[in-house]
Amino acid sequence: MPLNNEQNSECDSSRFSESAASSSSDSEYSRQSFTSDSSSKPGSPASTSPPKVVTFDEMMAAARNMSNLTLTHEIAVNENFHMERIELPQNSLLGRVKHIVHQAFWDRLEEDLNEDPPEYEHAIKLFEEIKEILLSFLNPGANRMRSQICEVLDADLIRQQAEHNAVDIQGIANYIISTMGKLCAPVRDDDVNQLKATENIVALFRQIFHVLDLMTMDMVNFTIQSLRPHLQRNLVDYERAKFQEILEETPSALDLTTEWIRESIQDELSSVSCETPSPPGANGTSKPNLSPTSVLTNSYLKLLQWDYQTKAIPETLMTDEGRLQELSEKLYQLKIIACVSLITSNMLASVIEGIPTFVEKQKNIAFVLLDGLNKKNFNLKEALNAIGIQTCSEINKSLTERSFPPLDKEVQANLVGQLCGIVDEDNSISSLIEKRIHLYMRSLLASPCLQKSMPAIPGGLVVVQAEMETIGTQYANIVNLNKQVYGPFYANILRKLLFGNDEVNKTELAPSTK
Repeated sequence: MPLNNEQNSECDSSRFSESAASSSSDSEYSRQSFTSDSSSKPGSPASTSPPKVVTFDEMMAAARNMSNLTLTHEIAVNENFHMERIELPQNSLLGRVKHIVHQAFWDRLEEDLNEDPPEYEHAIKLFEEIKEILLSFLNPGANRMRSQICEVLDADLIRQQAEHNAVDIQGIANYIISTMGKLCAPVRDDDVNQLKATENIVALFRQIFHVLDLMTMDMVNFTIQSLRPHLQRNLVDYERAKFQEILEETPSALDLTTEWIRESIQDELSSVSCETPSPPGANGTSKPNLSPTSVLTNSYLKLLQWDYQTKAIPETLMTDEGRLQELSEKLYQLKIIACVSLITSNMLASVIEGIPTFVEKQKNIAFVLLDGLNKKNFNLKEALNAIGIQTCSEINKSLTERSFPPLDKEVQANLVGQLCGIVDEDNSISSLIEKRIHLYMRSLLASPCLQKSMPAIPGGLVVVQAEMETIGTQYANIVNLNKQVYGPFYANILRKLLFGNDEVNKTELAPSTK
């Protein structure tokens, strides 16, 4: 019948206040890409044995562990996480099938109860299910109510009564409603009271199951809320142990993470080689002494410009994929707004000095017109053109109010053209702002405690300082927690890639062919 459907330091404690955009995307966080061989334990030497053959049972066990890890992480870090009933659209295939099946069941129940004498077998099955749901709401010590529920909704007793046509079905329904009123959350009082006004017995039981579904979801969310403090206290140890189990069952579970760190090493090597050319006579085979901390920081910064649509995220960050994607999208929007503000200030500095509220107005205009920036069909050049036109309009309005002539047409066209040029790959303003955002986010990761002081905001980003600090704090909280959980795994990978023997180094540090 288809009816029921640790943070010991002051600095670390703030990470748990970071929240996600919506829990609707939670299932996407557990996407898996375990495809090749890797080392198994943090701190263990690199394996020289052939890749392990992973059985179906081991893969299923790893999937369950990943699901548990993802759910636990989401409950702990997302204060807004809760479960909701899934309502299928009525015009969808599944929605129509559900409606037809349910309607058929209730129609059959009504026919049974209208027979002479009534047939109660379907009703008894309903009572049994209602009994189990009500019992699931009880605390362990509620023995008296447990006994009473079992006694009133005893299927064998009701069958005996049915044989003698002595079932008080309305009395049973009234008892169920009364018990629901005692067990429900205050938010469900009105729903339970409305049941008392339903006269048709079949419609009544249909509504009873609807309210029981709501009460079940209330209980689930109450349990989540109760568990959250405990999970927050033990999150690091739990996640690390769970991921170790995944790694033992699926040895390839660090392949993407290893590649992510390897790419960061290549970036660091390229940067060092550009800054310090090899001295004359060098054979070019020596390797700079890279800092593991610098490499890992660079790896985290790469996530802010990650292509989340086409590129798989490292396994150790899957639980935060949705949050990281959202932060990177917001950061890109702030970059565009900062570019708009900087270009306008450089071109019209003398004009906007006399308009105290102009910077904030332009910022608000940009936020509105850049809404949906990260959608596939969003036309950024058109949005920038609109921002330029609206900017000129606001400036001209202010100039007219002060009896000054409006901006020259050529100046307006030049401003709009400069703003539209932000989309060009070689745009110097866009590159400058991007570097300063990168510098600011790096300084956040190096800051010992963000609760006491925030790093100075670089020039050009002051217009979005408040938003940058909010995003930066959320980002740093994700990174700091991730370091605590997966630090031993990262240490093993870095040890292998940076400090292995020469043969391993030549292999691991070679440019990726993927």
